[in-house]
Amino acid sequence: MIRDVSGSYRRAIAETVHHFGGWRPEPQQIDDLKAEGHWNNDWQASLELLRRGGLQPLPAMAAVVEVFGQLYFGGDPDADPDSWRGFIRSEPLLVQPSFFEVLAQAGIAWGFVSGAEPPSCRYVLQQRLGLVDPPLIAMGEAPEKPDPSGFLRLGLTLATTPTDGVLPLAYLGDTVADVHTVVAARRQRPDLQLLSLAVAPPHLHPAQQSRARAGYEQGLRAAGADQILPSTASLEPDQLLTWLQAAPFSAPSPPAA
Repeated sequence: MIRDVSGSYRRAIAETVHHFGGWRPEPQQIDDLKAEGHWNNDWQASLELLRRGGLQPLPAMAAVVEVFGQLYFGGDPDADPDSWRGFIRSEPLLVQPSFFEVLAQAGIAWGFVSGAEPPSCRYVLQQRLGLVDPPLIAMGEAPEKPDPSGFLRLGLTLATTPTDGVLPLAYLGDTVADVHTVVAARRQRPDLQLLSLAVAPPHLHPAQQSRARAGYEQGLRAAGADQILPSTASLEPDQLLTWLQAAPFSAPSPPAA
């Protein structure tokens, strides 16, 4: 979680629903949907909210993608980002370039597995954060989370060394789908040490949202998160290395009914 998308992607969900259905879902409704762990794709999330809202007939996915893209990018996604006028211009960064420098200095390799469109990812990582050729798997480059294919592909590339084999891997995200990605990866590769780190999204961090944040974090733990962080920027290399050394090998047992 390196950017606050409450005013961009999540706003685009609400405005896409409004465009087609005439109503705007509350942030809690979007949180509740995301907490189900199946709606990492915001186009599909928008369509599902319209379905649950009773809209008939539902718009075609292509129409949802078109409206959502105009709201989010406000221009051609493949054009110069300076020409964009959409919600993407309202994404506060949650980390600074020094965050990645500190990780690298500690010998920790890093990369990104994102459900966002490649132009959005490149804009944030390369233009705003100034990262040079960052390791990235974006939308369309692997099956959508919680399928662990992208995470495992990039993680094994970054964590495999000639002398030590595969080092422990961690994945940090802010949705139940992110946590489920690690849980699914453990099922596929029980021989690997895998760690799920999670953080509540920024819109739940104000004091007046403390109860909602606590509930959201409880949902992340129930989904299988190993550690809940107060923020992405709070991640310390020494603490991360300690957690990685203790990372479990096998999938956790499902919670008791």
